[in-house]
Amino acid sequence: MQALRWSLTATVLCALAFLSPQESAVSAPRDSRAEVSKQTTPTPLPPTRPVVEPATAPKPGKTKLVEFEFAPFPFEGVNPRTGKRARATQSGVYLEDPTYSDQRVLLHIPEGFDVRRPAVIVVFFHGHRATIARDVLTRQKVAEQISQSHANAVLVAPQFAVNAADSSAGAFWEPELFRLFLEETSEQLALLYGQPGSTRIFDRMPVILVGYSGGYSPTAWAIHHSSTNKRLRGVVLLDALYGELDKFERWIKNDRTRFFVSSYLGSTRTRNLELERILADQNIPIRKALEPRLQPGTVIFIAGSADENHTDFVTRAWTHYPIADLLNRLPEYRR
Repeated sequence: MQALRWSLTATVLCALAFLSPQESAVSAPRDSRAEVSKQTTPTPLPPTRPVVEPATAPKPGKTKLVEFEFAPFPFEGVNPRTGKRARATQSGVYLEDPTYSDQRVLLHIPEGFDVRRPAVIVVFFHGHRATIARDVLTRQKVAEQISQSHANAVLVAPQFAVNAADSSAGAFWEPELFRLFLEETSEQLALLYGQPGSTRIFDRMPVILVGYSGGYSPTAWAIHHSSTNKRLRGVVLLDALYGELDKFERWIKNDRTRFFVSSYLGSTRTRNLELERILADQNIPIRKALEPRLQPGTVIFIAGSADENHTDFVTRAWTHYPIADLLNRLPEYRR
């Protein structure tokens, strides 16, 4: 038995003697301390690189009051309907300065607006006793509605009679002034956007006119003098149809590719029902509610409810933020 053990040991030793050095190393037991040392040695990190903003990062929003050359006021002419000078109203005579001398226009470009994509210009005409800073911007939150919508849209809101009970259209009574106003609008928006060379792009953008309350008059005269302007995509009246029904009627029936929306309360109910009847007699389809998508040629009259009031109608009509709601129904201009 002892002789057998010695024989086996001799055999193993002989076999090891014939192994190569590499094979001997593989067969040798590992040094656990060396393994731990290798595992705990930290791997050097690659050098850090500076963070680079993507080229497509959205531009921040911009809001500015800009003095225009072709603003509605000052205006030295007369009201073509009454033959009276612009500063004369039913309730008296206002001082020309400062009531009829403010040439400023509120411009707003929301964050994320992209001039390279399909876009629309919203032109807002305020009502009585308003200023574009205090009322249009702060109280009625028209710029905020543009930003809150999903639309690739910008806002333009000129100052009319300052803080006065006056619906004067001012220079927009003259045939060429609204066209010149839109041309200057393109230049000013391009400057505010930070790309002066984009003026021609803004020049081609469709326009939606929104008139609130006394803003019906400049809205009516703007479409009257621009009746063949294909850029005018639609008209929206927010409790504003106090008159000029003939101009709205002609504008609607002469081009059935444009939309018309009039939402109203008690003070303009009679005029809205009258225009609705006139259009229906000419076989123009009338709708009484908005659809998910605002289609070309749609004519809509929306009666308000007892919960709504004229003062807050720009922010609370058939829904909260009605201007934003309308823009969201135009998916072709989605931001």
